[in-house]
Amino acid sequence: MALGDGQTVDEQFARLPRSRQRELEEKGLGLPRLRDIALEEGGELAVRHILAEHSRPTSRWDFDGDRRADENRAVWPWIRLLLAAVIGVVLCLLSTYVLRSSALFVGAACGAFVAWAGFRTRRSLGGLVACGLVAVAYVALIWTGSYAADEWYLHVRGQETTVTYAKPLHEQASHGVRVTYCRVTLPDGTVRRVFLNDKRCTDENMVGTRTPAVIDPSDHYRPVLGDKSAIGGTAAAYVCLGAAAVLVLAPVSAAVMSRANERRGRQGEPGGRVGGADV
Repeated sequence: MALGDGQTVDEQFARLPRSRQRELEEKGLGLPRLRDIALEEGGELAVRHILAEHSRPTSRWDFDGDRRADENRAVWPWIRLLLAAVIGVVLCLLSTYVLRSSALFVGAACGAFVAWAGFRTRRSLGGLVACGLVAVAYVALIWTGSYAADEWYLHVRGQETTVTYAKPLHEQASHGVRVTYCRVTLPDGTVRRVFLNDKRCTDENMVGTRTPAVIDPSDHYRPVLGDKSAIGGTAAAYVCLGAAAVLVLAPVSAAVMSRANERRGRQGEPGGRVGGADV
């Protein structure tokens, strides 16, 4: 039966967001009931009024995170989640240059925005799985990246050279523990503490002995004794690569499935329901 604008009840109902369709069904105003109302005297006007009321978003964004039943708008909540997570990870890694491992707190602060973006996506089983994967990947990236960024930096920009063992530095730590920090003299004459002690650097008899090391050309990060294979961080890099893949693929897959669901739903499947996963 056609309403005043030439569209049938089924067509008007199919244009509603799926969340609004479910809301109507929960109120006992599903598609079969709307058809019955339209057959009554003055029923077409009543059906148009009901559908118009439920087609208006209660806020700029409906609770499921989709702005009306539009394919592109069904994708946007997931793209927003992806952007929030990527920006948070990038800011965290960049801040390691100044804050070192304390950059983890920057990632945690950005995580609040990532959590907000996650809550704005669909409340469905598929949506919860996608959000959970993004959350795990995000934590893995900021946690691992905060502690391994300096090692990755030296792998990329570090220069292998020869340094000279300098006199080690001895300090009194808490509880009376004596701690030894190894130092080396760089080719330009600068004395720097090393990233990690080796077996020989703590022996003062080794002072003046030359040894290979990887240095930072900008002199920001401490030298690493040995060649680049001694820097480490390889396992952490593989972990982060896997986490980065999950961080990107989870919301992108959810966006593709969500768009496909909305497209099929608007093609008028019975009751506006669609096949496949509800994402």
